[in-house]
Amino acid sequence: MTSNLEAVTDGPMTYPERFAALPEYAFPRLRTLLDAHAPGGEVTHMTIGEPKHAFPAWVTDIIAENAAGFGKYPPNDGAPELLGAIADWIARRYGVAVDPATQVMALNGTREGLFNAAIALCPERTARGETPAILIPNPFYQVYAVATATVNAEAIFVPATSNTGFLPDYASLPADVLNRTEIAYVCSPANPQGAVADRDYWANLIALAEKYDFRILADECYSEIYRDAPPPGALEVATEGGADPERVVIFHSLSKRSNLPGLRSGFAAGGPETIRHIKQLRAYAGAPLPLPLQMAAARVWADEAHVVENRALYQEKYVIADQVFAGIEGYQGPEAGFFLWLPVEDGEQAALKLWTETGVRVLPGAYLSRDVAGVNPGKGYIRVAMVAEKQEMQRGLIQLRDCLFT
Repeated sequence: MTSNLEAVTDGPMTYPERFAALPEYAFPRLRTLLDAHAPGGEVTHMTIGEPKHAFPAWVTDIIAENAAGFGKYPPNDGAPELLGAIADWIARRYGVAVDPATQVMALNGTREGLFNAAIALCPERTARGETPAILIPNPFYQVYAVATATVNAEAIFVPATSNTGFLPDYASLPADVLNRTEIAYVCSPANPQGAVADRDYWANLIALAEKYDFRILADECYSEIYRDAPPPGALEVATEGGADPERVVIFHSLSKRSNLPGLRSGFAAGGPETIRHIKQLRAYAGAPLPLPLQMAAARVWADEAHVVENRALYQEKYVIADQVFAGIEGYQGPEAGFFLWLPVEDGEQAALKLWTETGVRVLPGAYLSRDVAGVNPGKGYIRVAMVAEKQEMQRGLIQLRDCLFT
């Protein structure tokens, strides 16, 4: 990891320059790359991480039962029933007791929370009067970078490659950067690589945050889809270690856990003061979930049977992927999540070749990463979403292997 600041940051820019300099979102870039060319066969979509497994059938019944709630303004921070169900889930999953009234906030999907948390929590200047820094893994969920540009902070893109276990090594940053750091984003299980931050990783990062006084925004949306053991959570490890309660904010949703991306039910949980700041912004700029959907979400958070069934389906898909790519140099099956992060010579060229020769549609890894000092850590990868029905997914993976690896 280089200590050259210019090699890991965007450099000084004005707010309009930062926003204008943001790269185009991944999927419009993909359409530009592929759509001028005819597919080479039956189209198989393996780009977007939109779950295709069935959500619990009783969800629509609960929405119908509570339909009168569409005639009311929904509680801005979450109905008591929903907040209570979320707090109960945190206690069951992580063994951490949180106050649903002061430590939990319902979100209209975690994208909203991951974006607004930076606005609510990042100051214009650090305590030393410097430009604040926000740490971002590279590759990354694009919202992290947009949130950083919005608050006019300095984005510090830190490689998350095979050399670092596909997680960012924030401790390797120079002290002058860490002294300016206000927020560190971490995604575990990681999108796109499927790596899991273990207890030691979280404990070391939390100790670093305590030393340099920054907050950790832990994006844990894929936490319930895993191969073997349930991934540990940032709030869980912080609580066990006696860290400052305001040090960590976790973000979860029902999109992947329960195959309900359209329900837009997520949450943020953390220290009371942190959540108070996010709620304050939400009062002016948020879009709360309609009340019938909150009632449905409360029931979904309370039910684990469908989550176990869903996880088993993905575990079957891990086995299929391992079989299809057995013996392929560089293949590494994900520990969690539902993406494959496959090494290729050039992600764009591979995606275009695959599309024009087979009709299988995947995402170049460079579209999820940022060039830093002329190096893009995603350039030599493609991301493959394993969300389709098993037979369709297996057919697509075999076509991909035969086109790109044989």
